[in-house]
This record gives sequence, C-alpha cells and structure tokens, in this order.
Amino acid sequence: MIFKVRLIPVKMNEFYGFANEEDLKEIGIIHGDRLKLVKGSRSITIFPQPSQIVARGEIGIPINIAEELKVEDGEEIKAFPISRPKSVEYIRKKLSGKKLSKDEIYEIIEDIVNNSLSEVELTAFVISNYLVGMDFDEIEWMTRAMIETGETISFEKGIVVDKHSIGGVPGNKISLIIVPTVASAGLLIPKTASRAITSASGTADTMEVLANVNLSVEEIKEITERVGGVIAWGGATNIAPADDKIIRVEYPLSLDPKPQLLASVMAKKGAVGARHVVIDIPVGEGAKISDMKRGRELSSDFVELGRRLGLNVTCAITYGGQPIGRAVGPALEAKEALKAMEERKGSSSLLEKSFGIAGILFEMAGIAMNGYEYAKELFMKGKTHEKFLEIVEAQGGEIRKSEEIMVGENTHTFTAAFEGAVVAVRNKAIVKIARSAGAPKDKGAGIVVHKKKGEVVKKGDPLFTIYAEKDWKLQNAVETARGDFPIIVSGMILDRYPSFKVM
Repeated sequence: MIFKVRLIPVKMNEFYGFANEEDLKEIGIIHGDRLKLVKGSRSITIFPQPSQIVARGEIGIPINIAEELKVEDGEEIKAFPISRPKSVEYIRKKLSGKKLSKDEIYEIIEDIVNNSLSEVELTAFVISNYLVGMDFDEIEWMTRAMIETGETISFEKGIVVDKHSIGGVPGNKISLIIVPTVASAGLLIPKTASRAITSASGTADTMEVLANVNLSVEEIKEITERVGGVIAWGGATNIAPADDKIIRVEYPLSLDPKPQLLASVMAKKGAVGARHVVIDIPVGEGAKISDMKRGRELSSDFVELGRRLGLNVTCAITYGGQPIGRAVGPALEAKEALKAMEERKGSSSLLEKSFGIAGILFEMAGIAMNGYEYAKELFMKGKTHEKFLEIVEAQGGEIRKSEEIMVGENTHTFTAAFEGAVVAVRNKAIVKIARSAGAPKDKGAGIVVHKKKGEVVKKGDPLFTIYAEKDWKLQNAVETARGDFPIIVSGMILDRYPSFKVM
C-alpha cells in the first residue's frame, strides 16, 4: 500500500507510527502487528497506532524516524504488513519456564537493538527474567550478544582496567577520583558511565558539570590512549545498545532482574576491552543489596561470569548504609570531588572507598603489592589532581578549580532540634529530597549532609542543606524533607526496659 507521509513533530523512543483506523482495518493490521516502511534501499519497521487525526491514505511518522528514513512531509512511501519476529515466541518460551538456546537469545537481543520488539514484548522479556531467571549459560550468551550487537574498543597496547558500581547509594562520585588515580599510574581506564535514572546524579551527570561526556567510541579510545583515562556517558555510544533499551523498560516497573544486571555490567566492561575489573557492591540499609549474604552471592555470580568471558573480576563489598561523602547532586558532587583533589583531603568515606577500589585494580594489574597505600600516595602527591585536570581538558572542559563550579543559589538548612547523635542517614529520603530540588536535570540542585551516622550534634547544629536553582523547587524539596526526614538524631539512651514511673 502507498501512504502519504505526514510528519509528527515529536521524537519517540519507540518506533511508533500513526495511521487511520480504517486503513489499518483494510490491510488487516491489529494491535501488536507491524508495518515495514520502504524508501528506496532504506526500510524501517514501525508499530502502527490507530488514529482518527491522521486522514485516510496518510501515515504519521515521528520526526526522528523520518530522519532515519530520509522522508519529508507529503512524500509517498510504500508500506506493507510483516509478521512478528520469531523472538516473540522465544520470549513466550522463557515465560513458560524453559531454557533458551544460544541462537534464541542472540535473536532476541538483535531484535531489541533493531527495534523489532514492541514495548509490551520487551517488557515480557524483562518480566520473564525476573520471574523465571536464567542459568549461567543463558546469562553468558546474553552478555556476549549484547557485546557483539554494538561497538567495541580495542587497545593495541597497555593494560586496560575498569570499575563499576551497581548503584543504590547517593553521592557515589568515586569514579572522579579513581579514574585519574589509576590513569596516573600508567594504566588505561576507559570509563563509560551512566546517567541517573532513579538517583540524584549518575557519574555521567556529575562529570558533565566539568566536561563533555557525549563522546564517540573513537573519541573515547583516542583520549584514553593519550591521557590514560576518560569518563564518558555510555548512552552516547553504541556500546551494548540493547542495555539502554532494556533499562528504559525496567525503570517504570522498578525491576532489576539479576540476569540483566549481570549482563548489563559485564557487557560494557567486555566491550571496552577491560582485562581487570572491580565491581563495587554497596551493602546496607537503603542500598540495592541489604545484607552481606546477598552481597557475597552476587559477587560470586560476577566472578563466574567474568571467568566465562575471560575477564579477571574482583568484587568489593562496600558499606552502603549512608551517602558517600557529603554532597548529593551533580554540581555539588563535582565540587566535593575536585576540592578533595585540590586540598588532598576530604570526607573519609569518599577517599577511603576511592583508594580501596583503585588499590584493588593496582594489585590485580600487578602495579603494587599494597594497592591502597599506593593509591593514597598518588593522591597525596597531587598526581590524581594533575591527571584529572588533563582528563577534563581532553574532554573539552574549561573548569580548573572547584570554586568555579556553580551550585544552586536557593538554599535551606535544617538544624537539630535537640542534642544527641546521628543514628541513621536515610539514603532513599536523601535522593527523594535532592530530586525534588531539581537534580539531576538542574545541575546545581541537590543536598549537602553536614552530620552523618555516629556524629554528635548539639541543638541548633546544621544537619543538611538543600540547594536548588529555582525557588519553587526549593520549596518543594523543603516540604519533601519535612514529610520524609532523612537524618535521625537520638539521645544516647534509645530506650529503657523495663520502664519506670515515679508514683
């Protein structure tokens, strides 16, 4: 059938098109079916949605899809129905509890990358892995498929290392210290990072305050070979592209199935040619992993998957019961990390964790026997700071000093109502407040924690300060904090048993 193109002035992640309901009935299209649009040697599969807004004989195409097809408004285009891909049957097979073959998994991943699966079908795949799970053969095949359906980086010389945190802890800006520390020792660390999905700032959001993170694979390789390291947004590349599409479905469902978690992390590490990898697994109340038992189980899974892929993997089970450092939010975190490098001192949780993970990489690569002390030495000598400024400059950044980083001008500080000690800093509440203030979209928004667990406070001492770029967002964040207070202060005596009353 020949349709006349009608451009729809929106960009859509899903490959939807819009057609008149009567036209779809005439060619036998129902919900979930597909149309292939053909323009010369180009073609694209869309999921047609019935619409009375589009006239008969027209096909409404979002502008991003039209750009890919190179069609213009009013142009004629061929369209014909096509059957659902076989991978839909394979997803149904997994939902029924059966093991998938290597070829079946590869076909599912290829169809995800090629946008051949609808959002419903992709959601079914995620749910199948959440409910049924995968054995290690399937996880390995899925990881390899995710690597092979995207771009990869190969370094001709040098030892390539990498690190990754599974997330769940606010303020985890350690990559800004680890990457330059490791690079200053002569190792290569092409760090591809994520943006925030549910957090107040991803590593890419924080680094973007200082430099360009939208780098191509070629730029990542060139900068890494030239200065030793890079901190780039993985979403700007075509590295393991299936992962971003899967994450987009997981987010609204609040699901993170273990097979997807393992494959997501290891595909990205394998794609950049890393030989040695450290996985940071924060454990504690409010973190993704609540107890040591689950942390050790997940560590074992990462190590086994690494062995199958030919990667040397070590997991660091870290404390995740409160924020890393004191700043949460893109600019605030960038400022805290850069200031620590400038002054060669800072929050103990930030520095201890950074030295520890960098140290593990040094030991794995055979650079030092006591990696922690070697990492600390490099940091204290200013090598970390010097290398970080090189990386920022190589990525097009101009900021050289922490005082140049602008944060939100609208602030509100909460103080202690009585004397006592901080018994808890609630991660989820911290993130909720920072996001209410505008983070991560508003780079200057976030929260600074003045008192952390175990610290003594006097009445009137500041507990935390909220930063916002817009006054109305500050007010929203203040109300959020009042309804879900993030810092719990108690007297030294928590309870008395048995109770005693004076008669």
